[in-house]
Amino acid sequence: MRGHNKNTSSGGGGNRRPAILHLVCVAAFFSLFVFFIQSSLFAGSKTSDLNNREEIRILSNFQSSVQQCVANRGLGLTAHITDHCKLTLKFPQGTNSTWYNAQFKIYEPLEYHYDVCDSILLWEQYRNMTTVLTREYLDARPDGWLDYAAKRIAQLGTDKCYNKTLCEEHLNLILPAKPPFRPRQFQTCAVVGNSGDLLKTEFGEEIDSHDAVIRDNEAPVNQKYAKHVGIKRDFRLVVRGAARNMVKILNGSCLLAAADEVLIIKSVTHRDFNAMIKSIPNPVYLFQGIVLRRGAKGTGMKSVELALSMCDIVDIYGFTVDPGYTEWTRYFSTPRKGHNPLQGRAYYQLLECLGVIRIHSPMRAQRKQDWSDVPSREMINTAHAAALRLKRGLSDPSALGEFGSCKVWGNVEPDNEGPMSGASDMSDVRKNSNYNKWEITPFESLRKEARDHYLQMEGVSLYKMDGNKLDDLVCVRHSSKSVA
Repeated sequence: MRGHNKNTSSGGGGNRRPAILHLVCVAAFFSLFVFFIQSSLFAGSKTSDLNNREEIRILSNFQSSVQQCVANRGLGLTAHITDHCKLTLKFPQGTNSTWYNAQFKIYEPLEYHYDVCDSILLWEQYRNMTTVLTREYLDARPDGWLDYAAKRIAQLGTDKCYNKTLCEEHLNLILPAKPPFRPRQFQTCAVVGNSGDLLKTEFGEEIDSHDAVIRDNEAPVNQKYAKHVGIKRDFRLVVRGAARNMVKILNGSCLLAAADEVLIIKSVTHRDFNAMIKSIPNPVYLFQGIVLRRGAKGTGMKSVELALSMCDIVDIYGFTVDPGYTEWTRYFSTPRKGHNPLQGRAYYQLLECLGVIRIHSPMRAQRKQDWSDVPSREMINTAHAAALRLKRGLSDPSALGEFGSCKVWGNVEPDNEGPMSGASDMSDVRKNSNYNKWEITPFESLRKEARDHYLQMEGVSLYKMDGNKLDDLVCVRHSSKSVA
């Protein structure tokens, strides 16, 4: 019995050993697996940290260049760096703050805080954008006709386009099927504001030397002011009130070129506008762009957005950006209360040092303008890529490419180009004019840079959808056969 028990005990111990060895092997394998996962995560985290440090280094160097640019070009403004993205522009002590905010019962402050990373992402994005409302945008945007179209029509009587046909009747007159203007269409553009400072200079010939000139609202263009503001006129961005007076403004210019000037309405259209549009020969469209909640406000800023979506180089004139501003003046009328001047001056200076615009003013007219102290295009592109990688957490922005911010996609088939803008009841003046010339411009006639950009973007048009967000684009892809 004892031997039997001993053998039994020995056999049981032998059975347990493989089980224990199996458990030990499993435990060892699990430990190695956990170690591998932790090592991978650590390595990934380390790589991410290294990438972030590189992006921060690039952006910090860019901030230093912006700071030096402001010091050289800001006419007393100074830039104070907080980190690789945050920057504060300060006016010198003793600056006269004359604009009073009645709502908050304070005078305009003497310093302004900016996020350079967000700013460079926003404004470089505009170089690829379309800023004119089109049919393809309304078709591609979710509820574009039902909700958004109604917001662009005043006196509609309802907050939604339940009857699409009715809304089309309001918009068809100024609604091209696809973008009439393309990025890189012009090399140089002049955006001419209305400041009385223009009378202190003679920029007229210089303004007229640009490939395209963009003007605002009621600003007259005639021989009286020609030496100050020039006579070339290609685009005019108008607010609601100015649009009502367009016939009077165009007739008062006494220039044949007025018939070719493109009018772009900033806000909404309605019956009165449509009646006016039907009687004139000018191309007329609706602006489609974001509303900046920070920075300078007004039609001038929208004109910069429009210019950047079509032009390589944007020069601005007639924006009050010199020290000593005490009131809002216009070169063609008496002074009146206007926008907050210090905020605008600071923001425009930031944009110049981000390579978005080039500022021309009375005080700057007295010195050589070579812009060598503005960050180079190569440096701006490098900073833009770093900001993009930092924002998306990617080591390679090409993972999302040019279309990483596309929230909604639409497609235009080659045989479905859509109608040109217009209406059956237009006057003979408009019917027989060249009002639709931009919509039928042959692709081959565009400058090489515009054609190359279109091909680089794979025939995709980019539009803003809502607000001030970077990642809310409506992207419409055109078939290669639909190039026009």
